[in-house]
Amino acid sequence: MTYHPKSDFIAIMMERGFVADCTDYQGLDEALAKGTVPGYIGFDATASSLHVGSLIQIMLLRWLQKTGHKPITLMGGGTTKVGDPSFRSDERPLLGPEQIDENIAGIRKVFATYLSYGDGATDAMMINNAEWLDDLNYLDFLRDIGRHFSINRMLSFESVKSRLDREQSLSFLEFNYMILQAYDFLELNRRYGCVLQMGGSDQWGNIVNGIDLTRRVLDHEIYGLTSPLLTTADGRKMGKSAGGAVWLDGDLLSPYEFWQYWRNTMDADAGRFLKLYTELPVEDCDRLGALEGAEINEAKIRLANEVTALLHGPDAAQAAEATAREVFEKGGVGDDLPTLSLTSEDLGDGISVVQLLVRSGLAPSGKEAKRMIEGGGARLDDQPLTDTGRFFDRAALSSPLKLSAGKKRHALIRLDD
Repeated sequence: MTYHPKSDFIAIMMERGFVADCTDYQGLDEALAKGTVPGYIGFDATASSLHVGSLIQIMLLRWLQKTGHKPITLMGGGTTKVGDPSFRSDERPLLGPEQIDENIAGIRKVFATYLSYGDGATDAMMINNAEWLDDLNYLDFLRDIGRHFSINRMLSFESVKSRLDREQSLSFLEFNYMILQAYDFLELNRRYGCVLQMGGSDQWGNIVNGIDLTRRVLDHEIYGLTSPLLTTADGRKMGKSAGGAVWLDGDLLSPYEFWQYWRNTMDADAGRFLKLYTELPVEDCDRLGALEGAEINEAKIRLANEVTALLHGPDAAQAAEATAREVFEKGGVGDDLPTLSLTSEDLGDGISVVQLLVRSGLAPSGKEAKRMIEGGGARLDDQPLTDTGRFFDRAALSSPLKLSAGKKRHALIRLDD
């Protein structure tokens, strides 16, 4: 695309690789160049934290604020009760109000590390769509809002079409989700003057719905911007690792494990991820991303440090790097490694190495732990583990043990009492 932006936000988005599509580049760009633009991204409260898969959206909001605009984090206290069916093969489990509120409180902590909240012109706002969805009158909603939606058009959206093409059930409850999401944009525009919705490219149909609805009901000009759906160079979705979801909450995933996730980035992804997930100048990202051979490790360490510092602070990033050097270069036991603390009750008469691998998160199941040991992939204090039946008693745990799965994943095992 050859569009030359006037606004800092669009220029940065295009230069760093954040843009998949936009409903009106010129209109949005001119609005951004003219004054402060409120823009939002919606997040459903399906878990107590967000994971790395949401980080590109968080960075979109952060850049919006850094370039002089107003980010809105819309929490789906209402829509989480329905569940987004986009590109899922089954219905999401439904959560109760108390669990949803708890999840929103957990997610709020993550946002607070990236965005500055307050009452100023460019301060971020956190809004819960339960504010307008919980008290909707069904008949009024059908008459005033439902009449603007074409079933034929909704059936053509890829998120719905892919489900129906596979002859998988799509409930009426889920079908309503896209109407509710469109209504969110209308209400945010009406109540808070929000003129921009952003999201992943899988949300394109939902965003366009909201723009059409707002134009029909309020006759207001509003815009949509989508980011690419990211996969790693080997085709995996962002946010997943061998050990499970890569959470943005330090209580669910330690800063060291978070750092290690980024340090293990594939060589081909380093430059692209530096542009998307850090605030390093683009020329530095390009230079680091172009390194080859062993030198590319410099780029991956810089990536890990920068991303970890944004979320957990510079001290946590430095501690994680120091631990990694201690573990990998000197073969020591780093202070910052993920730790499994056992009580006497946990230990009982002894605990098997298979249980330790599972409980420390190094193996997803006992079967996988045994397979790892038999395949030579498990180590104890940097020595190969070969006995799947090995047990550890109190004497064996008198000092901390380092358990390893492969070359890059480690945990400390301690006895607390």
